Amino acid sequence: MSPDPTPWDRSIPDADLLRRFDIAGPRYTSYPTADRFHAGFDAERHGEMLALRAFGPAAAQPMSVYVHIPFCESVCYYCACNKVVTRHHERAAAYVDALEVEMSLVHRRLGARALVSQLHFGGGTPTFLSDRELSMLMALLHRHFRLAADAEISIEVDPRTIDFGRLRHLRGLGFNRLSFGVQDFDPGVQRAVHREQSLESVAALIAASRDQGFTSINVDLIYGLPLQTPASFARTIEQVATLRPDRIALYGYAHLPHRFKPQRRIEASALPPPADKLRMLSGAIAGFIARGYSYIGMDHFALADDPLAVAKREGRLHRNFQGYSTQPDCDLVALGVSAISKLGASFAQNVKTLPEYYAALREGRLPVERGLALDQDDLVRRDAIMALMCQGRLAFDPIERSHGVVMADYFAPEIERLRHMEADGLVTIEPRAVQVTPMGWFFVRAVAMVFDRYLRPSGAGAAAPQGAAGGAADTPIRFSRIL
Repeated sequence: MSPDPTPWDRSIPDADLLRRFDIAGPRYTSYPTADRFHAGFDAERHGEMLALRAFGPAAAQPMSVYVHIPFCESVCYYCACNKVVTRHHERAAAYVDALEVEMSLVHRRLGARALVSQLHFGGGTPTFLSDRELSMLMALLHRHFRLAADAEISIEVDPRTIDFGRLRHLRGLGFNRLSFGVQDFDPGVQRAVHREQSLESVAALIAASRDQGFTSINVDLIYGLPLQTPASFARTIEQVATLRPDRIALYGYAHLPHRFKPQRRIEASALPPPADKLRMLSGAIAGFIARGYSYIGMDHFALADDPLAVAKREGRLHRNFQGYSTQPDCDLVALGVSAISKLGASFAQNVKTLPEYYAALREGRLPVERGLALDQDDLVRRDAIMALMCQGRLAFDPIERSHGVVMADYFAPEIERLRHMEADGLVTIEPRAVQVTPMGWFFVRAVAMVFDRYLRPSGAGAAAPQGAAGGAADTPIRFSRIL
């Protein structure tokens, strides 16, 4: 099927716009972002939110479940995941046992087997688990939750840890979506980041996945890695496009060795200069669009007939901790070390180390380290930011009806700060809406950041509500979909 000729696919940003507006900032898989969580929201508060869901109107609605598997056999030098690097696979058995305890604690508070429409395994490397351990984990999930017949069940896959037999086993367990971590196909780049895998092996796995009946295949890529050049990355874009994954996630590498120890093994001198990194991004956008992909937003692409692209065209796109989704916004229960749950107007994040995680569960406690209860301003801004991120349009009427605010007054400072973006052709400010232009869609992160009260520049507009946290934005690093 040829791509739908929507205006989003006809504009490619030039280097000047990319240089000025492709800026560091949150991915807005949540608002407020995780760097705003605090220890005052603890396990007891999270337990209360689980119980509140059990007896509230949300109990009848489907929810999502995320399972974080932290183990990896070897370290990828670019990685910013919460992970445990080990070749001792016996450590996984104890972790599955711990997940069973956490599920029991959650189930006890929910009071029933909640209906689940979306289940995702992330990491780390979920396929670090053996077939037997994956079977046990799925059986535990079925025991504690009720998976819908049409549930999206996805898993992140390191192609180096899987073969055709494992694909069959995953399909037999009910997984219907796969995400392959590729990053780059250039052998020199792969050696520089300690992640070597051939085009041929990935191609064979994708072909086998289709034969096994997986309904959606995603490929993850990263630009800005050591030894990458615009020419070498263009070859990777061409190679990935020939594999025809249904979806592509393209992330920019941020080099922060002071925060992420594995990145200290990357020589800063080997990183591409900023100008080359911008050329890689613009080349990738142009390359994928030319090969039949629609730009969904925030570094994501999908084939024109993929449900994600269809939802984008029809205004039904949503966003959650797994990125863009066709699933309506719903509660999320996240299991495992460092995982983040969303229940009603709250977030809760589990402890980040295995010793802390195991200790909490031995004591019969939910392993929550920190979280956040959203205030009214958070809720208004969350709706505004998600409207921009998902529909590319902030219509005033729905938010005024939902929250009882006058948008022109409430967001007067923000609308004023959008004037320079309007002059650059990124937004159109209408009397009752802010519309992201086709060109502005490539910079929707920067547009959304204008409405983030925690990023408000000093002296711009009214002060943030009392008790609001300050500080810098989340860095735009991926890599774990839940962090």
